[in-house]
Order: sequence, then C-alpha cells, then structure tokens
Amino acid sequence: MLRIKTGVLLLLTFSFNLSVAQPDSSTVDSRRLRTLAVGAGTGYAAGLAILNHVWYKGTGRGAFHFFNDNAEWKQVDKAGHFFAAYHLSDISSRALKSCNLSQRKADIYGALSGFLLTIPIEIFDGYSDGYGASAGDVAADAIGPLFFLGQKFAWGEIRVHPKFSFQRSGYAPLRPALLGDNLLSELVKDYNGQTYWWSFDLDRFMGFPKWMNIAVGYGAEEMIYARDGQNVAAGLNPFRQYYLALDFDVASIKTRSRVLKTIFYLVNTVRLPGPALEISSRGSKFHPFYF
Repeated sequence: MLRIKTGVLLLLTFSFNLSVAQPDSSTVDSRRLRTLAVGAGTGYAAGLAILNHVWYKGTGRGAFHFFNDNAEWKQVDKAGHFFAAYHLSDISSRALKSCNLSQRKADIYGALSGFLLTIPIEIFDGYSDGYGASAGDVAADAIGPLFFLGQKFAWGEIRVHPKFSFQRSGYAPLRPALLGDNLLSELVKDYNGQTYWWSFDLDRFMGFPKWMNIAVGYGAEEMIYARDGQNVAAGLNPFRQYYLALDFDVASIKTRSRVLKTIFYLVNTVRLPGPALEISSRGSKFHPFYF
C-alpha cells in the first residue's frame, strides 16, 4: 500500500529538512542546495532500494500493467495518497526555502518534488504481479501537490491543512493479514479506522480564535474486502462517513525554537481529539470526543 511506502519517504525527507534548516537571506545558498540535493537523493534512493526489497519480496515481476482500483475501499486509500503527496510537497518546499530560494520557486519545486517522489513507487507497482500501477493513485498523487501549490499561489500561505486521525475499528480481527494484527499495523492497513481531514484556518477569513479551526473529514466503515460486492457477500454493508468538527491549530503557537516548530508541524498533521458531528447514510451522530 502506497501510503506505507510514502510514509517512509516522508520521514526521510523531513529528517533531511531538519538538518539543512537555516535562516533566510537574499542570496541562494548554492552549497546548501547541493548538499540538500545529494543528501535527499541518496536518502530517497536508499529508501526505494529498501522498500523494493522488503515490500515486493516474494512478489513476481512481469510486464508493466495498470490495475483499476478506483472502486476499492470507498476511495479512502486515494485520500491517503493525497495526504502523503501534499505533505511531501510541503516538506520539500520548506527544505528548499531553507536554501534561500525565493518562496515562489521553493513552492513550485516543492510541489513538483512531492509528485515525482511517488512516481517510482507506482512504476514498481506496475511491474509487480501482485499489484499494478493505478491511474487513480497517480491522480491523487498529483492533486495533493496541486492543492498545496494552489493555496500558496492564491493566498501566499496555507489556510486549509490536510490532517489524519485513526481509531481502532474492530474489523481488523476479521482479516488480520490484510487489515493488521496490532495497533501499528492497523494504523496503516485498516481503512475502517482512518479519517482524513481538511482543517480550515477560519481566522484567515473572518473573526475567529487563531488557535481554533473547523475541519471536515471523510472516512468509511464495514470493509474487510476492497470492493463493495465482496463485503456485501460477507454480510457487511459498507458506508461512507462525513464529519464536521472543531480542530486545534498548534502551528499557530509562536516560538523561536526550531525543535518546537518541528514538533508543532508534526502534531499539526494530525486532527487532535475533540467534538465531531458524523453524517452518513445511517443518520447523524454527535461524538463528544472523536479521534
């Protein structure tokens, strides 16, 4: 699953970003930019080599082919692709800006990097007998960077933050090999427990507390197989879930500490627990404390 692979690459990119962060100046730091390119390229290549060995071990290789998975998992997996590609773009832009590129160039190249970082993995999938390249995944990988870049062009800043949350669904024990057999594996495999959010900085649009956002979320449940027909045959009734919730913008906390800024950035990729209204085909439900 691509979200696991890009998650590893995201951590590699983010770690390198921390090592090169420096104050801005009016001149591009060519030396630092070369260091960034070499370090990030080496880390990315190593990550791909490890993933190629571990993820595709025991999987046959054949001619490159596509596999249409757009009808699977109620498209929650596509939200995961969007989320990963968006944050890869954001992190890449921050790393490039630390080399004193102009903000516009950093954003453009960052968005391009966020997309290109995912393409080799789709190529690996295309040559794998067990997977296949997905046009839907590629589209989601492109929409994430475009969402990042569009905000930067429109407002010069990020006002809508993609976020993630997870809670154990109870469906994983029904198919632990596919959905996970412990908390960590369920976190990345069980789509029933994943929720993807778009958190709006309303203080940028109207009078609203700076630390409080409004978030809309998307998820789905009753899925132990990829396609609806399979789940119905198993006695389940898969359905989509939509959420409206309060959210907290921890990145709005002012600090000069680079370490704290890093921590706040990471925390701000997660929608923290709080009140939420769930709307689905089964009606509406208020959760006083939803993660």
